[in-house]
Amino acid sequence: MPEGGRPTRHQNEPEDHIPGAEVTAPAPPPPTTTAPRRTGLLVTCLLGGLTATPPLAMDMYLPSLPEVTTSLHAPAATVQLTLTGCLAGMAVGQLVVGPMSDKWGRRRPLLVGLAVYVVATALCAVAPSIAALVVFRLVQGLAGAAGIVIARAVVRDLYDGVAMARFFSTLMLISGVAPIVAPLIGGQILRFTDWRGVFVVLTAVGIALTALVWTRLPETLPRDRRHGGGAGAALGSLRGLLTDRAFTGYTLAGGCAFAALFAYVSASPFVIQEIYGASPQTFSLLFGLNSVGLMAAGQINGKVLVGRVALGKVLAAGLTVVTLAAAALLLLTTGALGPVGLAPVAAALFVLMSAMGFTLPNTQALALMRTRQHAGSASALLGATSFVIAAGASPLVGIAGEHTAVPMAVVQLAAALVALACFVALCRPWHTRTRAGVESLGEDS
Repeated sequence: MPEGGRPTRHQNEPEDHIPGAEVTAPAPPPPTTTAPRRTGLLVTCLLGGLTATPPLAMDMYLPSLPEVTTSLHAPAATVQLTLTGCLAGMAVGQLVVGPMSDKWGRRRPLLVGLAVYVVATALCAVAPSIAALVVFRLVQGLAGAAGIVIARAVVRDLYDGVAMARFFSTLMLISGVAPIVAPLIGGQILRFTDWRGVFVVLTAVGIALTALVWTRLPETLPRDRRHGGGAGAALGSLRGLLTDRAFTGYTLAGGCAFAALFAYVSASPFVIQEIYGASPQTFSLLFGLNSVGLMAAGQINGKVLVGRVALGKVLAAGLTVVTLAAAALLLLTTGALGPVGLAPVAAALFVLMSAMGFTLPNTQALALMRTRQHAGSASALLGATSFVIAAGASPLVGIAGEHTAVPMAVVQLAAALVALACFVALCRPWHTRTRAGVESLGEDS
């Protein structure tokens, strides 16, 4: 390792490494010149807030869905399109914004995206019809994607190696709070106003984030590391990333792991309350406990394991535990182990969710370590892949009706097995020394 802790390129670097992604990168400045900016608490919280935008936009709105149905005189299936539109917008928006941030820097696309997000969210608050609300939610998702994708790209600009993996675990702690508190906040808002008030609060949050980005977040991508060209160059960078076998493996593994998590989020209210007879309060307690488990595992990953154990080994262990927990869930829900109550199912779900803290941050870190010059495009592919795979898997959890939890377990196990297969087949984790600072993080040298 050279001074500053940044990995150098080994002579036996794999041939599928993105050409020029690391070789042409300029030498990093001395650590002392960037340390204050990197460790600033406000910037850390700001990046965490940007990554928390999706769960805030989605989960704060969930308690108001029945009221939207009544207020806009729309069937429930149509109102559900407001969720689908927002998700689709976030997936597509990342593919657009990511390459833009590689060309024009991080601040400009982020500020434009946040401004459009604020306007679209305000329009949601005054939507006169369900059709207008669906359109505004689509635009909200498209613009909100800027915060997700650029936050990850900024982390890649500022960090490398062990430090980047640790920072992603810190972001998980911050953004992981959002799914816990967002429905509670939404429910409290509905005590004082109607569903439109939820979007008013989201608008205020967007304005605050925009102001903080404008005043506190510096540009992290120097001009000499930006890329020219138009749509062709952007597509070329995305295509170049996809030709990197290991990057594709980490991306698919992370996307499938996220699908297993999303299957839990989609099905758990029905499974825990309707099938196993738990009260809403019990469900809320279990949901919060699982979220705490995920965040705690993420902190163990970042504070204890990273730098001591190779990231590839931690990721392999995390994927293995997710797979075993999903297999246990399938045995429990099919009755293969006899009649069971809520406690064993809840325990298996807790293990599965906690293991995500060892899986998701490391897939992101290992994927982004494959490139520096295309961090925006890489972040876009990571995010869009996760959203698309999760969106495709989530409807399958209810395919067998309302009286069995087997579909949820099947989707989770299938997603975990595919994630593990992609990791083994494409990332080739047994090649522990193919690239310094990536698979060999934490190895003795």
